[in-house]
Amino acid sequence: MLCMTRFLQSGRRRDICVLLAEEPRQAQALKSRLENAYDVRIDPKSFYGALDALKDAGFVETRTEGIHDVYALTDAGERRLHDHVRWVLDHVDIDPDGEES
Repeated sequence: MLCMTRFLQSGRRRDICVLLAEEPRQAQALKSRLENAYDVRIDPKSFYGALDALKDAGFVETRTEGIHDVYALTDAGERRLHDHVRWVLDHVDIDPDGEES
């Protein structure tokens, strides 16, 4: 059984991890992608709080690329995200074509 840490109990934190699994991103680009997906403006303090919590938990790291900080999943973050996806798939019946069964 998956032991879900409090850091991934937040939907926003999980969604940040999902986007970072796709590719490392600058904070503003990450925030914009979430805002587009949610169709709502995210308070910067709330967004950066979620990002900092993931970083403090060791799930996200910061890399410097040029003059910008770029956020990426750590190995621990990737493992936790994969564990969560497996847990979801164990509880949701989806066929290979993406259709509900």
